[in-house]
Formats: sequence, structure tokens, C-alpha cells
Amino acid sequence: MNFPVAQATAPQIDVLAAVGQPTAGQYLTFSLQSEVFGVDILGVREIIGYARPTTIPMMPGFVHGVINLRGHVVPVIDLAQRFGRTATELRPRTCIVILEVGAGDTTQALGILVDAVNAVLDLDAGQIEPAPSFGIGLQREFIEGMARTDAGFIILLDVSRVLRAEDLAALAQASAGVTQAGAVLRAGAFVGSPRRTQAIPPARTMEVRT
Repeated sequence: MNFPVAQATAPQIDVLAAVGQPTAGQYLTFSLQSEVFGVDILGVREIIGYARPTTIPMMPGFVHGVINLRGHVVPVIDLAQRFGRTATELRPRTCIVILEVGAGDTTQALGILVDAVNAVLDLDAGQIEPAPSFGIGLQREFIEGMARTDAGFIILLDVSRVLRAEDLAALAQASAGVTQAGAVLRAGAFVGSPRRTQAIPPARTMEVRT
């Protein structure tokens, strides 16, 4: 996969403490508010261009909404807000990374809003250090490790811990509710229902070359 590589400021690290060593392999890296993060490529389904999601009431503030991905309702979270930061500013390279996240015995498709996708990197075990105990500005359990590169450190995220089990369950339930509501409304259109509804528009998939 070929992506343009964006430069970012390396985060400051004060103390490192072993919390389980992440494995070597390929990581998709992306920029978010002047920092570079990485996620295991095996958990990445695809990358799509930004389209404003449909909002869902009664959800946490970091839930950006839901999108229609080829007929499937996928929740999207603002990763910056999940980290307790300000909302992500929409820019020309803003996109949504679709991940597969474990939710109990099943997996949940989840979109994360990022400033830009950078590259897919092959990381050796020797490049990866344990997660810092403090000084990174994120909750420690979110971080799988830190990868050393020529451009600086990359924060490797443990996606399964970015959202708690109850958060994933709530998102899955909300997505299912939107899907069921859409089906009912579409069925109503065939039996003469006078109510006109607007469907969730399909997301635009970005071409990724391998």
C-alpha cells in the first residue's frame, strides 16, 4: 500500500514501563492533531473519504454518527474527542479508517475520524518499546507501545481498549436500531406511507493500492 507520508511532531516520553510488548508487523499510520498514531494493519478493513455521518441521539459526545458502508450501518467516533481533546477539525485530507474491533465473541465494524492517513510501515520488534507510564497525554491502557522511526515516535494504539465493552455494545445496538428503522421506513414506502424519509447516503471508498 502506498500513501504520502506526512511529517508530525514526535510526542515527549518521560518514563517507559513494560505493559506487554506489541508484536512486529505492519501498521497503518495516521496523523491526528500533530501526532502520529499506528494501528495493526490486520485490524484495518478499509479507508474511506470523509462524508458527514448521520447523528444518533443519546450517544457519547465522541460518537460522530453513523455511515452507510455498502448497506451496513457503521458507527464513527472522533478519536481526538475520545482522548479527551478538542473535536477533529475537518480538512481536505480528513478521512475515516474502518476497523474491525472485538466486541465479546463477535467483531464490530467501527470508523475512526483522523486528520490524514500517512503510510503502512513494517516495524521490527527492535523498533517497538513498551507503553509509557506517563507524559504522553493519553490514558495508558489505550497505548500498545511506541515505535521508533527516523521521523520520531509513533504511538501504537490498542484499538480494543480505546472503547470499553459497554461502549462497543451501545454502538452495536444503536447501529442495529438505525438499520431496523431504515428497513421499516423503506417497507412503509411500499404500502403507501405518506412520510418521506432520507436514507443514510453511502460512504465513498478511497482506492488503496497494494
